[in-house]
Amino acid sequence: MSDLPFGFGPADRDPDDQGNKPDRGDSGAPKDPFGFGLPGAAGGMPGFPGMPGGAQGFDMNQLGQMLTQLGQMLSQNQASGGGPVNYDLAAQLARQQLAATTSSLTGPQRVAVVDAVKLAELWLDTATEFPAGATEVKGWSAGEWVDASIATWKRLCDPVAQRMAGAWVEAIPEEARQAAGPMVAMLGQMGGLAFGSQLGQGLAKLAAEVLTSTDIGFPVAQGRVAALLPENIEKFTQDLGRPAGEVMIFLAAREAAHHRLFAHVPWLAERLVGAVEAYAHGIAIDTSRFEELARGIDPSNPAALEEAMQGGMFEPETTPEQKAALARLETLLALIEGWVDAVVADAVGERLPGADALRETLRRRRATGGPAEQTFATVVGLELRPRKLRAAAELWRLLGEQRGIHGRDALWAHPDLIPTADDLDDPAAFVAAADAADPIAELEKLANEPAPQDPDEDRGEKG
Repeated sequence: MSDLPFGFGPADRDPDDQGNKPDRGDSGAPKDPFGFGLPGAAGGMPGFPGMPGGAQGFDMNQLGQMLTQLGQMLSQNQASGGGPVNYDLAAQLARQQLAATTSSLTGPQRVAVVDAVKLAELWLDTATEFPAGATEVKGWSAGEWVDASIATWKRLCDPVAQRMAGAWVEAIPEEARQAAGPMVAMLGQMGGLAFGSQLGQGLAKLAAEVLTSTDIGFPVAQGRVAALLPENIEKFTQDLGRPAGEVMIFLAAREAAHHRLFAHVPWLAERLVGAVEAYAHGIAIDTSRFEELARGIDPSNPAALEEAMQGGMFEPETTPEQKAALARLETLLALIEGWVDAVVADAVGERLPGADALRETLRRRRATGGPAEQTFATVVGLELRPRKLRAAAELWRLLGEQRGIHGRDALWAHPDLIPTADDLDDPAAFVAAADAADPIAELEKLANEPAPQDPDEDRGEKG
């Protein structure tokens, strides 16, 4: 079983990744990954009935006990509209964990964010042809980040949660399933409840570290809202040895650059999220793990279930389709992050004395991820890393030198024009070929063709 049960590839894919591991207990498993102390569930989350003799030892009374204890949480899930995960509950759990360590933002903190983004937008006007993309600027607390991002996580996590919820039912012996009758449908929600608890804990950890709304590679909020998290930025700044205002402006430039790109490249968001969905739909679930739990856990001892479930239940898929989806995701994230890196470097220029040092710090942070990001990847299955970020940044820089800002940014006009994973292996060769082929002429040929929306179409298969 891998350390990253069903994340998007092992953590050492990027040369900058130093192999940091998630926060773990003495057992080597992630600490409290399921967080079964859920509101409205006396005694926590119960487990499957103990069945030491397999199906022959199945006890319907114990199943009834378990379902009674789950009733309140299941009612909450139905009240929120059903589905595999109660996302309202996940957000509530995340906010509860954050309440002890975060506070509401002050007026000056929010004003500082707005001022930093305004200045960054002025600088970016000279570094890219894409105009300002954000229509609103906000300072967020960690809790506000959770609330603003939950709809995005719902879309990314639903495919995984659907598989998990079904696996709980599949793991019950057939004889027990028949004996339970209609109650099995309720049991199918148990996996979704556990997943919602995982998601809540993962969001809390991630919210305590993210610096902007685009810190994971794309805007997590609905609408065109540029947002920075002043409290997290203050903690991030403490060990950098740079003025706090300088760090704020640099991060504001990165945030504003992300929004310019996503606002003016209409196919980009769907292509990116589509690659995540394509990968998630094929995640394999190790149902033998569920069977072990179903046969060996005492429902009167929730702690025993929690301990047993700390081992991984998922294994990465290795099908060609999964590898293609992963390659598309990693390449697209690298191209996004590389473009932002190159554009921000041009924009801040000599204006910020510590820009080069901050640029390197952000590159390493994005490539390796912090403990919270890695814990979230282990728990929920989403590792959004820009593989080959440095190569992508170099490619965009060279394109800017050879073809100018217009020629560089024109490649985003159609997904058929952007570099592939192979191109990132030799940025100089791609730039030379692009110069010879005249991508502007290629744009003219594609001008009347609609950009493909399906992430599995056209060049997407090549990553």
